[in-house]
Amino acid sequence: MQIKVLAFAASPRRHGNSETLLDWVLESMGAEEGVEIDKLALTDVEVNPCRGCNACERLNRCVQRDYMDVIHDRIIEADAIILASPIYCMGLASQAKALIDRTQVFRSRKYVLKLPIVPPEKKGKRIGVFLATAGQDWDYVFDAAIPSIKCFFNVIEVKNKDTRHLMINNVDEKGAIEGHPTAREDAYRLGKDVVSELRRMKAEQT
Repeated sequence: MQIKVLAFAASPRRHGNSETLLDWVLESMGAEEGVEIDKLALTDVEVNPCRGCNACERLNRCVQRDYMDVIHDRIIEADAIILASPIYCMGLASQAKALIDRTQVFRSRKYVLKLPIVPPEKKGKRIGVFLATAGQDWDYVFDAAIPSIKCFFNVIEVKNKDTRHLMINNVDEKGAIEGHPTAREDAYRLGKDVVSELRRMKAEQT
């Protein structure tokens, strides 16, 4: 059975700690049979900020024409959606936040227009993963990002029980995560666990 993974590297700095963590997860997933991976660095595409115009409540689409048109369709098709972001000023990087804000289209579709987000066979059969890194060593450094992540996954039809988090703090300089004692192993384990769970979900469909 085919598993489609859509992964967003949301850091403004390419190949930094959060993207390395993402690559480890994807390496683990990609080693499994039947896994198709689509990784997108948000710095390489144009995703404009939401205008807050609420036109999507009438049009069922955004009035802006940018790469979100492509992302929109890929989100619907994916079985697993992974968002990796560093923590800046106690919150998500602006690239990650712009992506989340532009999913307002899905929120309008779901709650205002009362339309489905995904085909019936995909509902309750998707997994969301949030990966984050932070330079600070505070336990609470990720707390402000979590509500936005919950909102993101909720509006794209991923249930809270089907979300996974891996958050690594105290990795500030570029490449610091390479020296973390458990990050790589935890990332590999997470990737395999997500694939295993998706296979279980898909088996229940048949």
